Amino acid sequence: MGDRPEARTRTVTDDEQPGLDSGLLLRPVHSGNAFEETVQRLLQTVRLGLIAPGERLPAERELSTMLAVSRDTLRDAIASLAEAGYLVSRRGRYGGTFVSESLPRQTPGPGAEGGLAARRDIPVAEIEDALALREILEEGAARHAAARTLSPAEREVLWNSLADSIGATGEDYRRLDSRLHLTIGELAGAPSLVPLLAEVRMRVNELLDSIPSLGPNIAHSDRQHEQIVTAILTGRPDAAAQAMAEHLAGTALLLRGFLE
Repeated sequence: MGDRPEARTRTVTDDEQPGLDSGLLLRPVHSGNAFEETVQRLLQTVRLGLIAPGERLPAERELSTMLAVSRDTLRDAIASLAEAGYLVSRRGRYGGTFVSESLPRQTPGPGAEGGLAARRDIPVAEIEDALALREILEEGAARHAAARTLSPAEREVLWNSLADSIGATGEDYRRLDSRLHLTIGELAGAPSLVPLLAEVRMRVNELLDSIPSLGPNIAHSDRQHEQIVTAILTGRPDAAAQAMAEHLAGTALLLRGFLE
């Protein structure tokens, strides 16, 4: 456990179980805005890497059941995200809806006429709100994950998630970084926490899209991730929360420096 995990690249086969449940955010839609919430759930699933670029979404019938929406609503949501460059529909025996191999770099938001708009100016107050919320949620997640007695399977999932993120670059790094943080949230043992973490992670990723990716920062983040995971796996809640706090503080410094 003391050895640094090696970066690895592999293809997950249909028979393997993913490290983090790819359907984690694909839960029944409860609001009166079924179309908008369906777009949000699908977009979070794609942007946060729960279904990776090139991978296929669940079949339309299964997906509509998971989200508890009509097939028409689901098709409209998929069409909107396909138009925005996030999904690709393919026909034929091996067809279906797939995540685009190359995702748009900009995080879309609601447009003035109901569509998806590209990057927007983000007020300082909104930046600070996102950073504060992230600190509250993610420090607590790390603390609770470390306080639990994790099963061997859960320990393996966490360690593999860390190993996958080490040495990743570009869009792969953002996706695998998001997966690692959501994995920690899942291991905190409160299912209602994960959608909240996903929402704040989307907000933070929107901020990160607006600043340059710095190599030394990524290397530093890798080391901090290893400290967080090691503290969780060795059952040290205070150390896990402190390591997470230091990690989040570094990201916050960069975002404030570039954006405020």
